[in-house]
Amino acid sequence: MRRSYTAEMSSSQVPTSPPTDEDAARTIVYDPNDPFWRDTDEDDDDDMDFVPAETGSEDAEDGEGELSFHDDDEDDEEDDEEDDSDPGTGYDPVVPAGTSGRKRRPRGANLYEKVPSEQGRELMQTGTFGSNVRNVDTIERKKKLASAIMRRELGLGSDGRQKNATRLLKQDMIPESAADTIIHYNARCYSGQFSDDGNFFFSCAQDFKVRMYDTSNPYDWKYYKTVRYHGGQWTITDASLSPDNRFLAYSSIRSVVSLAHTDPDNDSEPHLLDFNEMGSRNPNPRGFSSHFGIWSIRFSGDGREIVAGTGDNSVYVYDIERRQSVLRIRGHQDDVNAVCFGDTQSPHILYSGSDDTTLKVWDRRSMGDGREAGVFLGHTEGLTYVDSKGDGRYVLSNGKDQTAKLWDLRKMMSKEKADTIDPNKYTTRFEYRSSSYDPKDYSPHPHDCSLVTFRGHKVLKTLIRCHFSPPGSTDSRYVYSGSYDGSVHIWNMDATHAGKVNVLKATRNSRPRDPDFLAGTYDYWGRNEGRWMTCVRDASWHPNAPVIAATSWNGWGTSQGTCTVHTWNDGVEDDEAKPEVGRRVNAQLQHDERLYRRHPTWYEDMMEDD
Repeated sequence: MRRSYTAEMSSSQVPTSPPTDEDAARTIVYDPNDPFWRDTDEDDDDDMDFVPAETGSEDAEDGEGELSFHDDDEDDEEDDEEDDSDPGTGYDPVVPAGTSGRKRRPRGANLYEKVPSEQGRELMQTGTFGSNVRNVDTIERKKKLASAIMRRELGLGSDGRQKNATRLLKQDMIPESAADTIIHYNARCYSGQFSDDGNFFFSCAQDFKVRMYDTSNPYDWKYYKTVRYHGGQWTITDASLSPDNRFLAYSSIRSVVSLAHTDPDNDSEPHLLDFNEMGSRNPNPRGFSSHFGIWSIRFSGDGREIVAGTGDNSVYVYDIERRQSVLRIRGHQDDVNAVCFGDTQSPHILYSGSDDTTLKVWDRRSMGDGREAGVFLGHTEGLTYVDSKGDGRYVLSNGKDQTAKLWDLRKMMSKEKADTIDPNKYTTRFEYRSSSYDPKDYSPHPHDCSLVTFRGHKVLKTLIRCHFSPPGSTDSRYVYSGSYDGSVHIWNMDATHAGKVNVLKATRNSRPRDPDFLAGTYDYWGRNEGRWMTCVRDASWHPNAPVIAATSWNGWGTSQGTCTVHTWNDGVEDDEAKPEVGRRVNAQLQHDERLYRRHPTWYEDMMEDD
């Protein structure tokens, strides 16, 4: 059931007749299946302020709820998706997404791209993204996986068919919603990734701690160590492993990156890399800001440099050996939320995604002149993440327009042509932190040069991430993304859904509720009940096994976080193997009875232990 509420008006303004087309823009759609729906001031930038969708509403089936967090940091720099600007002062109407003043173009979900995507189907047929499913294999693939394994082990069929069957087996093993392990943190979890070899996993939380785990056996994790970011603001925004796994770089809403040893026997303090240090050759470049936050960082393929996307609309390149930034490019008109390298074997091609809706391509060898090598246009709202396939050709992006998009480097737009197009003409500046996206506001970008557009997930409230699935465990068959609806969405390359990992379902009520803790939490309407909610911010597919680790804001009012481990089990929810499905552990992977039953001081004790 869906209900509509008109934006707050005085009694004299309340219409007594059905709304006209002109009034429709003032209608706010309330979706009871949307756990974070709220109607509040667009200027409220705090991504932690929840206000109730309807006073006195009954608990919904999915356990939606509200919890209010306020941050008083007044730095202008932090006025972004993760930031903590001044909280709003009241319950005000959401400004409709389509009232930007630009010339109105055709809108509506009926203008969505065709699914399945023809270009995506062509990519699947080439073998670039997984094995081509032969027609003669169709019936066989419908049988149990055990039958396919038996045929492979018996060597039935030609060598080519056996090789193809092996690839099909890997790409058919999509992890299930049931969680083998639920790792509980006492703070929101913002990101988590496996190393390229799969032997290492790290998770970043809002308590400024990065936990590291030994995942050489992906079904039996071992706690490694914890490092901290001292003096951070709001949260740890990103982290990146060096190519040799010896160092972990992690950032906050500051210009300083911490660089820590991953060796558990090395307890030395992290090195501090100040990206504000530009060196004597260019100590104060034009337009340079002495204070900026870092949203995204990545090690170069050779491990010598770290590239950062920042809140001063720039891309920085930091030389680790020289301990200074060697390049700063003000290449965007808004915050740079994501950066990544295009080729794992080369440090030359770099991508940057921004709130200005553009995805830009840079050649490290010619970045000194500040000119991008090319531009991708197609998103109509800001970008939240970019990921490269690692082949120097394909790149994936997530956007606040509720889409993920696949791009081909050969189809990028030249800088000269892009300079003639104003991206501001095609955006509504949708306030994704406080609004619910209305498909009726969608209008396709007339200069969209993406190959495939993926839909179905929700990119709301925070910078949600998307990725290519790895070649080793999935044959590069899929793309996947976190979502604020509490799931990991998985797509085939033709934009059809291949699967979904429901983290909300797997974790709901998996730790006790503490009314004493929630009693001190208020929103604009009074006490907040803090129902169980889940927002999957990041996910990582193990490179060699059918395992997905999802890092989430999770818990009563999303006030805590989890890292959940989901494996492929052929639809079997329970089996005799250990560890048992759904076991609950703390950040050090220790069994804790307090996660299973109410204890008078369980919350305080866990905070001390953590």
